[in-house]
Amino acid sequence: MRQSAWLLVLLVCCSMGAAALVGPVSAAPGGPATSATRTSYATERPAVVEKRILGRSVKGRPIHAWRLGEPGKRRVVLISTMHGNEPATRLILQSLRDGRPIRGIDLWVVPRYNPDGLVRRTRRNAHGVDLNRNYPHDWADLDGSYESGPRPASEPETRAMMKFLRQVRPRRVVSFHQPLFGVDTDTKDPHFARRLARGLRLPTTTLDCGGLCHGTMTSWFNANFRGSALTVEYGARPSRHRMSVAAPRQLLRVLGARVVRR
Repeated sequence: MRQSAWLLVLLVCCSMGAAALVGPVSAAPGGPATSATRTSYATERPAVVEKRILGRSVKGRPIHAWRLGEPGKRRVVLISTMHGNEPATRLILQSLRDGRPIRGIDLWVVPRYNPDGLVRRTRRNAHGVDLNRNYPHDWADLDGSYESGPRPASEPETRAMMKFLRQVRPRRVVSFHQPLFGVDTDTKDPHFARRLARGLRLPTTTLDCGGLCHGTMTSWFNANFRGSALTVEYGARPSRHRMSVAAPRQLLRVLGARVVRR
Protein backbone atom coordinates (compact mmCIF):
# COMPACT_ATOMS: atom_id res chain seq x y z
CA MET A 1 0.00 0.00 0.00
CA ARG A 2 2.84 2.38 0.85
CA GLN A 3 4.38 1.80 -2.60
CA SER A 4 1.03 2.43 -4.34
CA ALA A 5 0.54 5.72 -2.48
CA TRP A 6 3.95 7.00 -3.54
CA LEU A 7 3.21 5.99 -7.14
CA LEU A 8 -0.05 7.99 -7.05
CA VAL A 9 1.75 11.09 -5.72
CA LEU A 10 4.37 10.76 -8.45
CA LEU A 11 1.72 10.57 -11.18
CA VAL A 12 -0.09 13.65 -9.86
CA CYS A 13 3.12 15.69 -9.72
CA CYS A 14 4.08 14.67 -13.24
CA SER A 15 0.65 15.69 -14.54
CA MET A 16 0.91 19.10 -12.85
CA GLY A 17 4.39 19.61 -14.26
CA ALA A 18 3.25 18.75 -17.78
CA ALA A 19 0.39 21.26 -17.54
CA ALA A 20 2.80 23.96 -16.44
CA LEU A 21 5.07 23.21 -19.37
CA VAL A 22 2.26 23.25 -21.91
CA GLY A 23 0.71 26.51 -20.62
CA PRO A 24 -2.52 28.06 -21.85
CA VAL A 25 -4.01 27.04 -25.16
CA SER A 26 -3.95 29.79 -27.80
CA ALA A 27 -7.13 31.20 -29.27
CA ALA A 28 -8.59 29.79 -32.44
CA PRO A 29 -7.39 31.35 -35.71
CA GLY A 30 -9.11 34.67 -36.24
CA GLY A 31 -9.95 35.07 -32.55
CA PRO A 32 -8.57 37.69 -30.21
CA ALA A 33 -4.83 37.70 -29.54
CA THR A 34 -4.12 35.96 -26.24
CA SER A 35 -0.96 35.90 -24.15
CA ALA A 36 -0.17 32.56 -25.79
CA THR A 37 -0.44 33.94 -29.34
CA ARG A 38 1.63 36.98 -28.38
CA THR A 39 4.27 34.64 -26.95
CA SER A 40 4.19 32.69 -30.22
CA TYR A 41 4.76 35.89 -32.23
CA ALA A 42 7.62 36.86 -29.93
CA THR A 43 9.25 33.48 -30.47
CA GLU A 44 8.82 33.30 -34.24
CA ARG A 45 8.98 37.01 -35.16
CA PRO A 46 9.84 39.25 -32.21
CA ALA A 47 8.81 42.44 -34.04
CA VAL A 48 5.24 41.27 -34.73
CA VAL A 49 2.45 42.22 -32.32
CA GLU A 50 -0.52 41.36 -34.54
CA LYS A 51 -1.29 39.60 -37.81
CA ARG A 52 -4.35 39.97 -40.04
CA ILE A 53 -5.66 38.54 -43.28
CA LEU A 54 -7.04 41.60 -45.08
CA GLY A 55 -8.82 39.52 -47.69
CA ARG A 56 -8.05 37.16 -50.53
CA SER A 57 -6.89 37.53 -54.09
CA VAL A 58 -8.82 36.48 -57.18
CA LYS A 59 -7.23 33.02 -56.85
CA GLY A 60 -7.96 32.83 -53.13
CA ARG A 61 -4.48 33.61 -51.83
CA PRO A 62 -4.47 35.45 -48.48
CA ILE A 63 -3.29 39.06 -48.27
CA HIS A 64 -1.43 39.36 -44.96
CA ALA A 65 -0.80 42.49 -42.89
CA TRP A 66 1.66 42.41 -40.01
CA ARG A 67 1.60 44.93 -37.17
CA LEU A 68 4.93 45.95 -35.69
CA GLY A 69 6.02 48.49 -33.11
CA GLU A 70 3.83 50.08 -30.46
CA PRO A 71 0.05 50.41 -30.82
CA GLY A 72 -1.02 53.89 -29.89
CA LYS A 73 1.96 55.60 -31.51
CA ARG A 74 1.93 57.37 -34.87
CA ARG A 75 0.46 54.89 -37.38
CA VAL A 76 2.10 54.12 -40.73
CA VAL A 77 1.23 51.54 -43.41
CA LEU A 78 3.83 50.20 -45.87
CA ILE A 79 2.69 48.34 -49.00
CA SER A 80 4.69 46.38 -51.58
CA THR A 81 4.07 44.28 -54.72
CA MET A 82 0.92 46.05 -55.81
CA HIS A 83 2.40 45.08 -59.17
CA GLY A 84 3.58 41.48 -59.21
CA ASN A 85 6.50 42.15 -61.54
CA GLU A 86 8.03 44.57 -59.00
CA PRO A 87 9.11 42.07 -56.33
CA ALA A 88 12.32 43.50 -54.86
CA THR A 89 10.87 46.04 -52.43
CA ARG A 90 8.96 43.42 -50.47
CA LEU A 91 12.33 42.55 -48.92
CA ILE A 92 12.24 45.90 -47.08
CA LEU A 93 8.95 45.03 -45.42
CA GLN A 94 9.89 41.41 -44.76
CA SER A 95 13.13 42.48 -43.10
CA LEU A 96 11.23 44.79 -40.76
CA ARG A 97 8.71 42.04 -40.00
CA ASP A 98 11.37 39.39 -39.37
CA GLY A 99 13.78 41.63 -37.47
CA ARG A 100 14.02 42.91 -33.92
CA PRO A 101 11.19 44.68 -32.07
CA ILE A 102 10.50 48.26 -33.13
CA ARG A 103 9.66 51.20 -30.88
CA GLY A 104 8.35 54.70 -31.47
CA ILE A 105 5.82 53.89 -34.19
CA ASP A 106 2.68 51.84 -34.85
CA LEU A 107 3.65 50.16 -38.11
CA TRP A 108 1.69 47.89 -40.45
CA VAL A 109 3.43 46.14 -43.36
CA VAL A 110 1.76 44.42 -46.34
CA PRO A 111 4.62 42.76 -48.25
CA ARG A 112 2.50 40.89 -50.85
CA TYR A 113 -0.48 42.96 -51.81
CA ASN A 114 -0.94 41.28 -55.23
CA PRO A 115 -0.02 37.64 -54.49
CA ASP A 116 -1.44 36.29 -57.77
CA GLY A 117 0.59 38.76 -59.81
CA LEU A 118 3.68 38.01 -57.73
CA VAL A 119 3.40 34.28 -58.43
CA ARG A 120 3.00 34.97 -62.15
CA ARG A 121 5.53 37.84 -62.21
CA THR A 122 2.95 40.03 -63.93
CA ARG A 123 1.97 43.64 -63.25
CA ARG A 124 -1.73 42.89 -63.04
CA ASN A 125 -3.85 40.58 -60.90
CA ALA A 126 -5.38 37.28 -62.05
CA HIS A 127 -8.26 39.16 -63.74
CA GLY A 128 -5.71 41.11 -65.76
CA VAL A 129 -6.43 44.35 -63.85
CA ASP A 130 -3.82 46.88 -62.75
CA LEU A 131 -4.72 47.33 -59.08
CA ASN A 132 -3.18 50.80 -59.10
CA ARG A 133 -5.76 51.95 -61.66
CA ASN A 134 -8.75 50.30 -59.98
CA TYR A 135 -9.42 52.70 -57.08
CA PRO A 136 -12.56 54.86 -57.07
CA HIS A 137 -10.87 58.24 -57.43
CA ASP A 138 -10.49 59.76 -60.91
CA TRP A 139 -11.12 56.26 -62.25
CA ALA A 140 -11.17 55.91 -66.05
CA ASP A 141 -11.75 52.98 -68.39
CA LEU A 142 -8.17 52.11 -69.36
CA ASP A 143 -6.88 49.23 -71.44
CA GLY A 144 -3.58 47.49 -72.06
CA SER A 145 -0.94 47.37 -69.33
CA TYR A 146 -3.00 49.81 -67.26
CA GLU A 147 -6.27 47.91 -67.58
CA SER A 148 -8.44 49.50 -64.90
CA GLY A 149 -11.13 46.84 -64.63
CA PRO A 150 -14.84 46.90 -65.54
CA ARG A 151 -15.63 49.45 -62.80
CA PRO A 152 -13.98 51.17 -59.82
CA ALA A 153 -13.04 48.81 -56.98
CA SER A 154 -14.06 45.79 -59.01
CA GLU A 155 -11.19 43.67 -57.66
CA PRO A 156 -11.13 41.79 -54.33
CA GLU A 157 -7.60 43.02 -53.61
CA THR A 158 -8.71 46.65 -54.02
CA ARG A 159 -11.72 46.22 -51.76
CA ALA A 160 -9.63 44.45 -49.11
CA MET A 161 -7.09 47.28 -48.99
CA MET A 162 -9.78 49.97 -48.93
CA LYS A 163 -11.48 48.28 -45.98
CA PHE A 164 -8.18 47.89 -44.14
CA LEU A 165 -7.15 51.53 -44.58
CA ARG A 166 -10.58 52.69 -43.43
CA GLN A 167 -10.16 50.59 -40.29
CA VAL A 168 -6.63 51.58 -39.29
CA ARG A 169 -6.64 55.18 -40.66
CA PRO A 170 -2.87 55.68 -40.77
CA ARG A 171 -1.13 59.01 -40.67
CA ARG A 172 1.06 57.96 -43.58
CA VAL A 173 0.96 55.33 -46.32
CA VAL A 174 4.06 54.50 -48.35
CA SER A 175 3.56 52.39 -51.46
CA PHE A 176 6.76 50.81 -52.82
CA HIS A 177 7.25 50.21 -56.55
CA GLN A 178 9.84 49.73 -59.29
CA PRO A 179 11.59 50.70 -61.58
CA LEU A 180 11.23 54.51 -61.94
CA PHE A 181 13.79 55.31 -59.19
CA GLY A 182 12.52 58.24 -57.18
CA VAL A 183 10.14 59.50 -54.51
CA ASP A 184 7.00 61.19 -55.78
CA THR A 185 6.70 64.80 -54.61
CA ASP A 186 3.46 65.39 -56.53
CA THR A 187 1.52 64.38 -53.46
CA LYS A 188 -0.37 65.66 -50.43
CA ASP A 189 2.72 66.18 -48.25
CA PRO A 190 5.67 67.14 -50.47
CA HIS A 191 7.78 68.11 -47.45
CA PHE A 192 7.65 64.55 -46.09
CA ALA A 193 8.28 63.20 -49.61
CA ARG A 194 11.50 65.22 -49.88
CA ARG A 195 12.59 64.14 -46.42
CA LEU A 196 11.90 60.50 -47.31
CA ALA A 197 13.88 60.85 -50.55
CA ARG A 198 16.89 62.17 -48.66
CA GLY A 199 16.63 59.41 -46.07
CA LEU A 200 16.35 56.63 -48.65
CA ARG A 201 18.99 58.23 -50.90
CA LEU A 202 16.64 58.46 -53.83
CA PRO A 203 15.98 61.41 -56.11
CA THR A 204 12.72 63.32 -56.00
CA THR A 205 10.45 62.97 -59.02
CA THR A 206 6.96 63.74 -60.26
CA LEU A 207 4.80 60.72 -60.97
CA ASP A 208 1.79 62.37 -62.59
CA CYS A 209 1.37 59.92 -65.51
CA GLY A 210 1.83 62.76 -67.93
CA GLY A 211 -1.04 64.76 -66.47
CA LEU A 212 -3.32 62.69 -64.24
CA CYS A 213 -2.93 59.22 -62.75
CA HIS A 214 -6.35 57.56 -62.84
CA GLY A 215 -7.61 55.31 -60.06
CA THR A 216 -4.45 55.05 -57.97
CA MET A 217 -4.39 53.93 -54.36
CA THR A 218 -2.43 56.99 -53.19
CA SER A 219 -4.77 59.48 -54.88
CA TRP A 220 -7.83 57.71 -53.40
CA PHE A 221 -6.31 57.77 -49.91
CA ASN A 222 -5.20 61.41 -50.16
CA ALA A 223 -8.68 62.47 -51.25
CA ASN A 224 -10.53 60.61 -48.49
CA PHE A 225 -8.36 60.69 -45.36
CA ARG A 226 -6.57 63.21 -43.20
CA GLY A 227 -3.31 61.29 -43.56
CA SER A 228 -1.06 61.32 -46.62
CA ALA A 229 0.05 58.63 -49.05
CA LEU A 230 2.95 58.64 -51.49
CA THR A 231 4.84 56.40 -53.88
CA VAL A 232 8.48 55.33 -53.60
CA GLU A 233 10.12 53.82 -56.69
CA TYR A 234 13.37 51.88 -56.63
CA GLY A 235 15.28 50.85 -59.74
CA ALA A 236 14.79 47.71 -61.77
CA ARG A 237 17.44 45.68 -59.94
CA PRO A 238 18.29 47.09 -56.50
CA SER A 239 20.81 45.01 -54.58
CA ARG A 240 19.58 42.57 -51.99
CA HIS A 241 21.71 44.30 -49.35
CA ARG A 242 20.04 47.62 -50.09
CA MET A 243 16.56 46.13 -49.83
CA SER A 244 17.15 43.87 -46.83
CA VAL A 245 19.60 45.92 -44.74
CA ALA A 246 20.11 49.54 -45.79
CA ALA A 247 16.56 50.59 -46.76
CA PRO A 248 14.83 49.22 -43.60
CA ARG A 249 17.27 51.14 -41.39
CA GLN A 250 16.92 54.31 -43.44
CA LEU A 251 13.15 54.07 -43.42
CA LEU A 252 12.92 53.70 -39.65
CA ARG A 253 15.15 56.74 -39.14
CA VAL A 254 12.93 58.88 -41.35
CA LEU A 255 9.81 57.67 -39.53
CA GLY A 256 11.33 58.43 -36.13
CA ALA A 257 11.37 54.80 -35.05
CA ARG A 258 14.10 52.61 -33.63
CA VAL A 259 14.98 48.95 -33.27
CA VAL A 260 15.29 47.48 -29.79
CA ARG A 261 18.89 46.38 -29.24
CA ARG A 262 19.59 43.42 -27.02
